[in-house]
Formats: sequence, structure tokens, C-alpha cells
Amino acid sequence: MRAFFAVGLPDDLAAPVAEAQAAFEGADGLRFVDPEQAHVTLTFLGEVDDADAGDADAESDAPALDDVTAAGERAVADADADPFECSVEGFGVFPSLDYVSVVWAGIGDGSAELTALHGALEAEATALGVDPADHAFTPHVTLARMDDARGKDLVQEVVRNRDPEIGRFEVEAVRLVSSTLTSDGPTYETVASFEL
Repeated sequence: MRAFFAVGLPDDLAAPVAEAQAAFEGADGLRFVDPEQAHVTLTFLGEVDDADAGDADAESDAPALDDVTAAGERAVADADADPFECSVEGFGVFPSLDYVSVVWAGIGDGSAELTALHGALEAEATALGVDPADHAFTPHVTLARMDDARGKDLVQEVVRNRDPEIGRFEVEAVRLVSSTLTSDGPTYETVASFEL
């Protein structure tokens, strides 16, 4: 299964996230994410073998689910983070305004704590053989993905000229999430949760 460590947004932020997405509605080529599945990805793991460690496929390079779960527990303990509040605010894009691939809402308050959690999770994942990310960590909530550049001008205009305050939420746990790709977009399921 494809999996990642994340912090989920509460249900009451789905409507504000949808309102933020509405700022980009006229941008052709954008594919919006489901606001009810909004989250902050802390570390992407890729494929995880969902068999028990002793039963995992010996030929697979994928880490076993038991090992990944234990790594998540260790990382959250090592980060030594207490519950904290995050603010979702402002817009940004990856990789740049000249070439837009992802449109996102940023994290203001709580950014340092999320970055610390990312560092601990990334270290544990790398120890399991997961390739580390090839870019700096930027805490964010993905709003849309750009399939083609038809709407790039509108995206650039909105990102440059709007700085919305989308909402606040309390982070009390890190989740291990499985991602299943479907024709309607990915669906997510929490596999394990690690309380702060």
C-alpha cells in the first residue's frame, strides 16, 4: 500500500478549505483535492508492505507495516511535542510561479512544530530504507494539482494578491495514512495514530 505520515485537518475546516479553493475556480487545468480529506503530509513513505514483519515479501524493498508503525511511535516520542495549534493561511505553489504543479495553503503558527515532527519522522523512515525527500520541507495543505498550464495566469494572480486566513486547528496526533488511487482521486484511510 502507498502510505504517508500526516496531520489531519478537522471536519470543521472542510468548508473554509473549499472557500479557499473557490478563489481558483476559473483556472482551467486545475484538479481540486477533496476538502474533506485535507491534511498536512509530514513524510511520504511510498510503498509499505502491509503484511506483518515476519510475513513480509522477502524480495520487496518496501518496509513492513509493523516496522513503519514502530518507527512512527519512536519519531513522535523523539520529537517530544505536546499538542499545539496550527493556522492555515496564505497561498503558495510548487515548484514555482513560473511552473505550477501544486497549489497550496500555507501553515503559519505551528510551522516549527510540524517541521520538527517531519525531521523525526523522516529520520526514522530513512532508517527503514525510504528515500528522503529531495526538497526542503514546507508545511502546507494541498488545494489543487495543475494538470496543464491553461489557468496558470489566474493562479499566479491569486497567489500574488490574496493572503487569506483559512482557519486554525489543534494538532493532537500524527497519523499513518494509506492512500488508494482511484479514478475520482485518492482516498485515504488512517492505519495508525500516534498521540502527542
